[in-house]
Amino acid sequence: MHTEKSGVLWAIGAYTIWGFLPIYWKSLGHVTSSEILVSRIIWAFVMTLLLVLLMKNGRYLIEDLKTLWSSKRDFWYLVCASFLVSGNWFLFIWAVNHDLLVQTSLGYYINPLMSVLLGVFFLKEKLSKAQQSAFLLAAVGVVILTISYGKFPWIAFVLAITFAVYGLLKKQIKLDALRGMTIETLFITPIALGFYIWLFWNKQSAFLHVDIKTDILLIFTGIATALPLVMFAKGAQRIPLYMIGFLQYIAPTMMLFLGVIIYGETFGKIDFISFAFIWTALIVFTTSKVVEAIKAKKKGSSN
Repeated sequence: MHTEKSGVLWAIGAYTIWGFLPIYWKSLGHVTSSEILVSRIIWAFVMTLLLVLLMKNGRYLIEDLKTLWSSKRDFWYLVCASFLVSGNWFLFIWAVNHDLLVQTSLGYYINPLMSVLLGVFFLKEKLSKAQQSAFLLAAVGVVILTISYGKFPWIAFVLAITFAVYGLLKKQIKLDALRGMTIETLFITPIALGFYIWLFWNKQSAFLHVDIKTDILLIFTGIATALPLVMFAKGAQRIPLYMIGFLQYIAPTMMLFLGVIIYGETFGKIDFISFAFIWTALIVFTTSKVVEAIKAKKKGSSN
């Protein structure tokens, strides 16, 4: 029980940091989204590698790399995953700094539903009637938003789909979360370094050219990436999956609150109606998953 309680605290901590991250990216609004991204990649690699070495897991990291190389499928899956998550990070940072926080929150609300849809298509998972109803409700919400915007909310969908596909690829590879993140960022770091050299060469870099505050904020993008990941990994090991399903809505709810209350983004009646459909879908979906988990637990204990 004590372990589960600490797991909940770790997971809440991770999702809370993710929910507050838009404030961090907005504090770097004077830096281009592409430079914030490459800083995040480089410093996330440095920070996660340091954590792995401090935890004396360097030899496990080398073993992971050897195992990956021996399985070409897993190797290329992780390469694709690293590019997908980098694209997701870029779009998220860009959207936040272009006052589109409400759309980013929508993306992370519909992400779990996208993940399940991918599971149906690629892993042949079955949907219950309640889960099918959840998809229908979410679809109605998205259609209402699309009609009210006059255009498809592509930012929300690209964020949701890239992160869902990223999750699907990672599900195929058995890797420790922290070491997996180190290897992911390792794959993309050479490109990020190359881009940074190009920025410096063309005198377009904010790093070391604006002020010390900007330099510190750019360096700390690595901690902003690595810290919630480690906290989430610790939480996920201690609590059941359905509880993670509940807690994962903390981050998009905080993003929505920040966008509307703090940054004054528009959120009218039509937005509320469409989001209400999506929230109802998530309640139906998550409740069905909880019921499934409880039934499975009872069945397991009776056996």
